[in-house]
Amino acid sequence: MAQYELLLPKMGESVAEATIIKWLKQPGDMIELDDTILEIATDKVDSEVPSPIAGKLVKQLFKEDEVVQVGAVIAIIETDADAAVTPAVENAVETVVPQEQAEAVLPGIPGTEQLLSNDNTEGASKQGSDRFYSPLVKNIAAQENIELSELDSISGTGAEGRLTKDDLLNYIQQKTGGTQKAESAPVTTAAASQPAISSLKAAPAVSVSGGDEIIEMDRMRRLIADHMVMSVQNAPHVTSFVEADVTNMVMWREKVKRNFEKRENEKITFTPIFIEAVTKAIKDFPMINVSVNGTQIIKKRDINIGMAAALPSGNLIVPVIKNADQMNLLGLTKSVNDLAVRARNSKLKPDETQGGTFTLTNVGSFGNVMGTPIINQPQVAILAVGAIKKKPAVLETEYGDVIAIRHMMFLSLSYDHRVVDGSLGGSFVRRVADYLENWDVNREI
Repeated sequence: MAQYELLLPKMGESVAEATIIKWLKQPGDMIELDDTILEIATDKVDSEVPSPIAGKLVKQLFKEDEVVQVGAVIAIIETDADAAVTPAVENAVETVVPQEQAEAVLPGIPGTEQLLSNDNTEGASKQGSDRFYSPLVKNIAAQENIELSELDSISGTGAEGRLTKDDLLNYIQQKTGGTQKAESAPVTTAAASQPAISSLKAAPAVSVSGGDEIIEMDRMRRLIADHMVMSVQNAPHVTSFVEADVTNMVMWREKVKRNFEKRENEKITFTPIFIEAVTKAIKDFPMINVSVNGTQIIKKRDINIGMAAALPSGNLIVPVIKNADQMNLLGLTKSVNDLAVRARNSKLKPDETQGGTFTLTNVGSFGNVMGTPIINQPQVAILAVGAIKKKPAVLETEYGDVIAIRHMMFLSLSYDHRVVDGSLGGSFVRRVADYLENWDVNREI
């Protein structure tokens, strides 16, 4: 008999660790090829880990709710093979986003990004110490000028005494007498996202009456709450609004949608049109496509657009269209439809919710005319598109001004005032509106 070491598989370029949610197989259970052994969760999607080999599970090396690094041995499987084999870290996982655990975001508020990772350390480093520190803990320590020797002296409440984010934040609060707030660690890689850091301010007392129902936040909701608080604390938000006459765009879609659906076997929505306008405007104003790392501005080479997609549960997740500026309208339409369908069917891969450089959220799908969305860190801007409404509008003609019924919509851009001033933010959202207003009604697709 041989023993097979099951490793925690790689789930994306920037995913360094995962939490074990549930063991579906227990020691002594027989396992067939591709049987699901356990469920794991990153801070973006939940996944199932299938067995790459048949045999008997003899040992679980981690308990439920423990955080495990990518590539770590998580279980031992006894096989009939002549020799033990060790799988590569690149093992495939089948991504599953259960409805009750899917990432929930409010209209106009995109989903949280992955925990901060460091490509040079592959998500974990000991840096000369025998104690493990996650990239998140290390970057908070660097932000607060805490040396490794000082970290070693802090007691941890995690598995095997591991120092958690909360342990470090509590230590910082005590060290500073509760007068300082621990800021989120800066971004260290282009693909990494800002970590979610809870406010250290004491929460106001909440009165509870006998008839009130107390609902404990699940893991995803707590993550979202941290991320939203961090974003507001970290970035001074400003929102600029523009009203656009999109009559030509609406008429064009009405004209082509039936033939398009018949030819391509899928529908064309307004979302790819909005994304195309955004990518064109980003090329005109590239400083809207940046991130902030301390005092550094990281100008992104790629234009990766995140879009809000509704899940059957009523929640939203934000898949990302990579290199959206390199696609034509047909390609954008197919990408939008594909990601939306797979999001609803819980088939998104971890990489497909990461690496966004700009986010688009359609509050109009909920009947809202405008919104003031919260920036999806570490991005510096997010655009909300409102509902398209028929309104009387003044048109200038060669015969004078006239009042006509037009299709109108509001665009609202929230941006980080540390690096995006009103001139840039206002000019950008105006340019997006210009591309939509000047739509060619004779365009072919």
